[in-house]
Amino acid sequence: MTIIEALILGIVQGLTEFLPVSSSAHLVLVPDLMGWEAPSVSFDLILHLGSMVAVIAYFWRDLLEIVKAFFKKDEAAVVKRRVGLFLVVGTIPAAVIGGLLEKKFEAAFGEPVWVAFFLMITGVLLLASQKVSGERALHGRGVAQMKISDVLAIGFAQAVAILPGISRSGSTISTGLFLGLKRETAARYSFLLSVPIIAGAAIFKLRHGFGGGADSETGGNGEETATLITGFLFAAVSGFAAVKFLLGYVRRHSLAVFAIYCWVVGGGVLLSKLIGGS
Repeated sequence: MTIIEALILGIVQGLTEFLPVSSSAHLVLVPDLMGWEAPSVSFDLILHLGSMVAVIAYFWRDLLEIVKAFFKKDEAAVVKRRVGLFLVVGTIPAAVIGGLLEKKFEAAFGEPVWVAFFLMITGVLLLASQKVSGERALHGRGVAQMKISDVLAIGFAQAVAILPGISRSGSTISTGLFLGLKRETAARYSFLLSVPIIAGAAIFKLRHGFGGGADSETGGNGEETATLITGFLFAAVSGFAAVKFLLGYVRRHSLAVFAIYCWVVGGGVLLSKLIGGS
């Protein structure tokens, strides 16, 4: 892998991890379109670590307040503790289902045609949630009004995103909207929920090793290190920008534009594969 490839894939990962358009889809489709080799386990791991750093950097105050709330007894701490517990409970479905089925699902549905199909399903979820939520998307429930049933539903939506092409942020935000949450609340909770699941996914991937051997990005250790650092930095910076952008965007706009994007990209890939016969 070249530095330019690492740079591009780092930006792609950072943006698409948090914009509701599926990072897993883009990390399959971009190399396929450009004729590059698929990212290795090491590179995929480092990109996820970059995404995790991005969301922690943006929400560090929120995360710190959640931790501190478990050592306080005032009324404000109650809500923060609830959010902390919601993050733990909401992570369980994806942790269990992902740990058991992720590799099987990647093997069965990791081909570009399947990825493009599921990307179009993401578009359907985004637009349907906008239609169902209506005005509630702007004036719905906040985090203080969330219930454990909401948390479990969003957690299972996150678990479904182990299918390559189903956006993690898209499925969780859409489910939040279906349940009557405000768009901003659904987006903020989705991003906070990404911290434990991305961290868990990174730890899970570490079981497969890190660097060297068949998993090496290049023939030389120096070049490999350079590509890993490049991917990490650009995933972190672009991820931070994506979080900041989307939280501002959803205060004023619907997610319809992302649904259209998913349909255009997914449909374009399906059409190209149909015409190309592969």
